[in-house]
Order: sequence, then structure tokens, then C-alpha cells
Amino acid sequence: MNHSKKPQQSFSLGVNHLHGVLRLDQIRTDTLMQLVQHWADPDSRDDVIDALDELAAVVTGVAREGELDAALEQVEDVAGMETAQVEVSMTDARRLHEELTEVNRVLGRFRLRAAEVPTQREGSAA
Repeated sequence: MNHSKKPQQSFSLGVNHLHGVLRLDQIRTDTLMQLVQHWADPDSRDDVIDALDELAAVVTGVAREGELDAALEQVEDVAGMETAQVEVSMTDARRLHEELTEVNRVLGRFRLRAAEVPTQREGSAA
């Protein structure tokens, strides 16, 4: 459960208390807004549709190495997407620091060495 005063931009513990969760809804919102802006432009619509169709084919098929990254980049390029980033105010930075400190305190009870910490790719899904 996320107890943040601002859950849409927060650190919290995963449901099993074995990993942290960083939530930044603004990135999803910005991504969809940028995509839709180019989708609505009749001159760009076909390019966006083609790029999304190609991405869908890669996601639903067996992708070769680098194919997914290339398909994602193509969507980003034709939709004019900017870097996925969020500006964080000083107040929010302090709050996020406190939230991350609490997550780290709970996770730190396991005292895992860096080599033992599973990565997202290894199955520690958020």
C-alpha cells in the first residue's frame, strides 16, 4: 500500500516488501499526450500507425536482439516524443527522499550484497 501524500509521484514498498516501487504517472501522461498530438495530425497519422503496428508485431512475436528497442525508438521518433523525465520540486524531492529512505530501511533488513540483488530483468517485477 502506498502511503505517500502524492502517490502519483512516489516511492513505496512492493506488495511482498522485497522490492521498492517508483511511481511517476506524469511520464505515462506525457507519453500518451505526445503520441496523441501526432496521431491527431493528418500528416503524421499514417507514420504513427505504421510505427505502432511494427511495435505490436515485435511485442507479440519473437523479437530478435535489439528489435524491440528499434521499434520503440521508431514510435518515439514519428510521434516526436521527448525524453521521459519529470521535474521534481524541492518539496517533492525532500518527500521522495524520505519515502526512499523508508523503503531502503525495510529492504536493508536483508543486507544483500550488490551482486545478490535481482534486477528487474531477472524477475523482481515492480
